[in-house]
Amino acid sequence: MPTPPNLQELFRTVYGAVYQCNRYNCYFVEFAGGISPFKVKDFLVLKQHVEAINVEAMVHDPSRASDVHVLMPYRSERCFVLTLTDVLHFQELLQGAKAMMSLNSLLQECLYAPAVF
Repeated sequence: MPTPPNLQELFRTVYGAVYQCNRYNCYFVEFAGGISPFKVKDFLVLKQHVEAINVEAMVHDPSRASDVHVLMPYRSERCFVLTLTDVLHFQELLQGAKAMMSLNSLLQECLYAPAVF
């Protein structure tokens, strides 16, 4: 899928991508066949919720209810119905995107910090 206009790819895996939109100060998450916008704070909350999914419990619970996890992010029209493998792929995507956000912040600090002599 080509990068939508005005968006810069922040991180990509085989299963999705996260784009940064400086114009609207938000992130677009492409995953599971759709793309959804998130304000910075909502993106970080989404990451926390995905990280909080107990993968080990999903693996060890034999009930059918544990086969999927339904995630309904704040201020989003999107609902994610995630299988165990989807959860792992989503965690990888969001962890990578967060790492790139941290790296970008560090680079900005280094490049634009006032020189001290």
